[in-house]
Amino acid sequence: KERVKTERVKMPERGPLERNKDFNEVPIGLSEEQAKCEASRCLDCPTPTCISGCPVNINIPGFLKEIERGEFVNAAKVLKRTNALPAICGRVCPQETQCEERCIYNKMNKPPVAIGQLERFSADFERNTGNISVPKCAEPNNIKVAIVGSGPAGLTVAQEMAMRGYDVTVFEALHEYGGVLVYGIPEFRLPKVIVRTEVGILEKMGVKFVKNFIVGRTASFDDLKEQGYKAFFIASGAGLPSFMNIPGENLINIFSSNEYLTRVNLMKAFRFPEYDTPIVCGKSVAVIGGGNTAMDSVRTAKRLGAERAMIVYRRSEAEMPARIEEIHHAKEEGVEFMNLNNPIEYIGDSDGRVKQMKLQKMELGEPDASGRRRPRPIEGSEY
Repeated sequence: KERVKTERVKMPERGPLERNKDFNEVPIGLSEEQAKCEASRCLDCPTPTCISGCPVNINIPGFLKEIERGEFVNAAKVLKRTNALPAICGRVCPQETQCEERCIYNKMNKPPVAIGQLERFSADFERNTGNISVPKCAEPNNIKVAIVGSGPAGLTVAQEMAMRGYDVTVFEALHEYGGVLVYGIPEFRLPKVIVRTEVGILEKMGVKFVKNFIVGRTASFDDLKEQGYKAFFIASGAGLPSFMNIPGENLINIFSSNEYLTRVNLMKAFRFPEYDTPIVCGKSVAVIGGGNTAMDSVRTAKRLGAERAMIVYRRSEAEMPARIEEIHHAKEEGVEFMNLNNPIEYIGDSDGRVKQMKLQKMELGEPDASGRRRPRPIEGSEY
């Protein structure tokens, strides 16, 4: 009963009008006392449903009990038995629709245990104190395995195979390891030093990394087979952008989020001219979509100096696939939300640069295959 009475701890954050001008991380993180207090809310369920809500079946009660006892390094060790990337998952994994959604507190109409924040705390504690643990690996079996791509999937499989004794090499096409973790997710959500730390742990486990290497171009699969590789895992990502195919889409200063975020995150355009990657910093910036990538893009635009940074989304906020936390942060930082609107045309100036966007207002009909209400255009509502 005492545990149930305890209020969920709120993670401290930097103020919105301070953070929307730089790329430093938004949440500050839990203190040791806050972490112990939050972990103590766990009710030790006989059948911990939170574990079944986790895609990698972390022993959630196990690591929470270690935090409650103040054994923070042990908590990180428990996490790493099944999760190669705890510091990353603690920041960007959608816990509210996975482990935390299954927490027994939800049935009591109380906030669930902050599992994601405690995962982040554990991983950060061992990194900040220099007590970084390395998962144990089985005896080497000398079987060579190649992983194509160093994003979340590639890094996860690298850990799993290394722990089983395989000789693992990760091939990365770009000049930094991490895939979408480095080119897609902004620094204010996921500092790149954390990605480098996680890669370093895998290196200590014996995983080899090769960058600037395009499998199929730099060397073929047959070439790698001749070098002794017996198996391949393709983790090349889903990085191609999706366009709407509406008039004016090829005007200057219309970008895919892939290019926009890659320029900023991987190629450090936000530090131009220290880094020589240029970026367009518009005064009025519209981002089309309502997912996490859209939130990353619009919050990036705000930090690059946009006076108006807008989300244009054809459904209502209730249907947005972005994390609730990301929508909340975007609103706090001054982002405008134009819901139930859909672009139908872009209009350019005499130099071919976009200057206007024609929108059509939408309404919601019956749910579609995704379970979300289907957007329908309202006739005569164009503006």
